[in-house]
Amino acid sequence: MDVDAYVAAHNDEWQRLERLINNSRKLTGAEVDELVELYQRTATHLSVVRSGSPDPLLVGRLTSLVARGRAAVAGAQAPMWRDFSRFFSASFPAAAYRLRWWWMGNALLGNLLAFALAVWIIKNPEVQATIGTPSQIQDIVDNEFANYYTEHSASSFAFKVWINNAWVSAVALIFGILLGIPTIMVLVMNQLNLGVMAGLMIANGKGDVFFGLILPHGLLELTAVYLACAAGLKIGWTIIDPGRRPRAQALAEEGRAMMSIALGLIVVLLVSGLIEGFVTGWVHTTWLRIGIGVVAEVTFLAYVIVLGRRAVREGETGESPERPDVVPTAG
Repeated sequence: MDVDAYVAAHNDEWQRLERLINNSRKLTGAEVDELVELYQRTATHLSVVRSGSPDPLLVGRLTSLVARGRAAVAGAQAPMWRDFSRFFSASFPAAAYRLRWWWMGNALLGNLLAFALAVWIIKNPEVQATIGTPSQIQDIVDNEFANYYTEHSASSFAFKVWINNAWVSAVALIFGILLGIPTIMVLVMNQLNLGVMAGLMIANGKGDVFFGLILPHGLLELTAVYLACAAGLKIGWTIIDPGRRPRAQALAEEGRAMMSIALGLIVVLLVSGLIEGFVTGWVHTTWLRIGIGVVAEVTFLAYVIVLGRRAVREGETGESPERPDVVPTAG
């Protein structure tokens, strides 16, 4: 067998296969078909070379190429760190960015509700009386509200609020499948609690204490809740109006994107929990506490807007990337 002639005859095919393998995550349907065909040809070439040539370098080259081709065709997973990086640089911000109008709507309507309730409580002492006795309200305002952030160790408190907020967000997101009704209830209850506490504190001259303790962690925490509710409502609306897609397909696609939201919010809520546990009750300079919260919120918003917009423009939908378990074909 003339090794040099064989290499000259097939080297272009091998180089093309290598280029397709290196770019296997971004191939078109036609390129996928080409990848499969070249992989099969190269496997045949390897068999011929092994039986007719003693050249170990050529055998090694083709063995490696066939192994990589098999991995690309059969759906081998990329290294975990690459999937992790792609998730936080593209999938999660893209999913959050796609929901920006739902997210902003939740924030606007939710805060209007909390504001209206707070004003109603402030202006109507009889409403305050229905919430508690004067001594109970005074104890909440003077002691319980502030002590809530320091009655446990910072680490245990941070873990507690992280788990609680993650559970609330999970309920808001997952039960969106019930046409979004439980999601709306989660949002309303969250804003009612916020409005009641704001009204009581401000009515009793403790507005500065309220905002000084709520804003450090609350900016990011509430943003995460609004995003979780946006995801739940989007799932509920997809059931009602799937658009031009079959309902099952639309729900599956949106559901996979919402899983990106759920996984990303675990990290976001961890950050807000750490701020609530280690900053809100333990940093005694008000401007510094609030400044930390503002920085965390602005950083998150910039992250979603900048990376999310870029990812969406590149065609990212927020779905977790998955390789097929069977040989892909165009069509």
